[in-house]
Amino acid sequence: MTISPYAAETDTAVSDVAPGGGSVAEPPSPPGGLRTAVGGPVVMALFGRAVRRLALRVELPDGRMLGGAVHDPAAPRMLVHDPRAFAARVAATGLIGFGEAYMAGDWSAPDLPAVLTVLAADLAHLVPAPLQSLRALVLPGHPLATRADAVGARRNAAHHYDLSNEFFATFLDETMTYSAALFDRLDPAPVWSDLAAAQHRKIDRLLDGAGVGPGSTVLEIGTGWGELAVRAAQRGATVRSVTLSSEQQGWARRRVAAAGYSDRVSVELLDYRAIDGQYDAVVSVEMIEAVGYEYLPDYLASLDRLLAPGGRIALQVITMPHDRMRATRHTHTWVQKYIFPGGFLPSETLLTELLSTYTGLRVEARQAFGDHYAQTLRLWLDRFDTAADRIDALGFDEVFRRMWRLYLAYSEAGFRSGYLDVLQLVLARPAGTELPEVHR
Repeated sequence: MTISPYAAETDTAVSDVAPGGGSVAEPPSPPGGLRTAVGGPVVMALFGRAVRRLALRVELPDGRMLGGAVHDPAAPRMLVHDPRAFAARVAATGLIGFGEAYMAGDWSAPDLPAVLTVLAADLAHLVPAPLQSLRALVLPGHPLATRADAVGARRNAAHHYDLSNEFFATFLDETMTYSAALFDRLDPAPVWSDLAAAQHRKIDRLLDGAGVGPGSTVLEIGTGWGELAVRAAQRGATVRSVTLSSEQQGWARRRVAAAGYSDRVSVELLDYRAIDGQYDAVVSVEMIEAVGYEYLPDYLASLDRLLAPGGRIALQVITMPHDRMRATRHTHTWVQKYIFPGGFLPSETLLTELLSTYTGLRVEARQAFGDHYAQTLRLWLDRFDTAADRIDALGFDEVFRRMWRLYLAYSEAGFRSGYLDVLQLVLARPAGTELPEVHR
């Protein structure tokens, strides 16, 4: 059996999906579009020119090599097994095609994160500037079905988080924490046994920032698998945690019960827009990325509405540079198509502007630790690679495994190159601040 992670947009399994229809194992070809037929050779020419200045060795089946490090045997190696199929996919759908080419086996890399890190560091310049202006004309936009309104947000969450609790358990540590850890040190060869403690360090810093202690009323938006809620309850707090994933809700409720905190922690299947009440502390870890660009004002206004006077909010947020966010916010990406439908990574600049416009909240404290996320992802990917048999036994096929391997490696590369960052932000209302008129 093949379990489909593509259910948010279609009932077809991911191994059966390719741009424009057909199988991902079959590259687009005429009559699939003139751009694909003509664009293939152009893509290979542009690709060769783009990697010429990069510290890569791109090896072709005929023995030719491209890249700026063809004479360096230690440079990251990208192996293009089927140049025609690779070029056809990229010509058809840009970076979506680049990802699908990896899923189909058109290219591979002995050290995938290393190759992607080199590419991510130069992502803004890989496509010539004149062609970047044509992005909106030639690349697909966001499907309406993935808009993160109340209905779409539930469907988007199910696409990712309801795959299988057992699947996520194949590469997460025993805390089942699926967000950046905060290590006491960075290590070029990180040790798996350090990860759980690093996740607790991250959680504790968020709870400290939000002022969670005995008697606190805590709202958690985005339950995950329950570790933060349990840790808050251990401090003597009462926790209301909400999620859109039925799989996570079931696991978290069992986790809470096993820890003996069912009287202090509730886990509800509820959209953030439907939450009522006010809370001393609001905590949300890497959930804002699922909100979507158009709903960010609503989300931030909800945080403001739900915070009791004198309370604090602790957020963990993945961000990207403001100029890249502006350039790509209307483009449908490979990650959105296959991993996080409806997802959107804000810039810190955008968040600051929206907080000022739509809320009375201001940033009291911040910490950036993207290099710690890179280390977290390296441990997840290493664990994932050792779990192929377990993943097979759960019913996921080889294309699915390549898809998720690319996602984990791509994410590590984003943080390792500095293209992505992760922040912990503490928000509060300055004394005497009134809610903006927009809320009344």
